[in-house]
Amino acid sequence: MDILLLVKAAIMGIVEGLTEFLPISSTGHLILTASLLNFTGEMVKVFDIAIQTGAMFAVIWEYRVRLGATVAGITHQAVAQRLVRNLLIAFVPAVVFGLALGGLIKEHLFHPVPVATAFVVGGLIILWVERRHRALFGGRDLEGGRVARVETIDDMSALDALKVGLVQCAALIPGTSRSGATIIGAMLFGFSRKAATEFSFFLGIPTLMGAGAYSLIKQRDLLSWDDLPVFAVGVVFAFLSALVCIRWLIRYVSTHDFTVFAWYRIAFGGLVLLSAWGGWVDWKD
Repeated sequence: MDILLLVKAAIMGIVEGLTEFLPISSTGHLILTASLLNFTGEMVKVFDIAIQTGAMFAVIWEYRVRLGATVAGITHQAVAQRLVRNLLIAFVPAVVFGLALGGLIKEHLFHPVPVATAFVVGGLIILWVERRHRALFGGRDLEGGRVARVETIDDMSALDALKVGLVQCAALIPGTSRSGATIIGAMLFGFSRKAATEFSFFLGIPTLMGAGAYSLIKQRDLLSWDDLPVFAVGVVFAFLSALVCIRWLIRYVSTHDFTVFAWYRIAFGGLVLLSAWGGWVDWKD
């Protein structure tokens, strides 16, 4: 096995885990990182989706007590039934739009310049939402969401879940950010940052693990057993880095907003666009 290939897989896994749950787009960072590492090809597109399962295993591990209680109470506890119902409702739009538009989007938008453009646009949207949120709530929800309509995920209605599921579909555009779309969208709908962030974590489990399984099954002809070490390294490093990121982000949202991520998106996306237009970097598709 090529050691350099395993190192590249480890780097990709770390990038996935650190960016999956932040509103900065893991897919966008993976596309750009793969381009810089010359880690390209049809197999890599499957790899990028597959290693997301590593990040989702980190969510499952971090919330294993809550998830275990939900599974145990699914037949008789209203709280457990409501969470499962809301996750299913929010999951369905991604399935419908993903199956309908996924191939077209991958063909035309999975390239560095469109991704960088989405970075900048998404950053501007986050700045607008944060300004609106401060105007409405005065930042007090940073102390626990006391004035938010949906303080915790247990306060969500079926309609809330559908709205979040619909905004998650924006993440089909690479560079948009699934977590960013769901968290910022939920905040627009009256969620506290904590509730929006936690529901984004949970919604990622069926969404990304389902996408990973579907991609592996659909494109299994592109893979061989020789690829297993590469995928395993990517998944493990994605799990470890995602676990660190989740624990940090839970603490961060209790006292901070997402403005810093907006400026990061704008600066990073702008730098990529300038380097592409100026010919400073040969961004490979």
